[in-house]
Amino acid sequence: MVEKKISYEAARDELAEVVAALETGSATLEDSLKLWERGEELAKICQEWLDGAKKRLDAVKP
Repeated sequence: MVEKKISYEAARDELAEVVAALETGSATLEDSLKLWERGEELAKICQEWLDGAKKRLDAVKP
């Protein structure tokens, strides 16, 4: 489930934090799974923002 739309920048920054936390390898398996799931949600949000921006740019191209 995708949460209420957050800004691209906020999603990107939180995704970077999730990746950094996963890269440390210090989280438990359960916490790592939760981080992974959150990362997937954030990646989807970022992709939706990028897809929307591309549509807007394509709409104004001659």
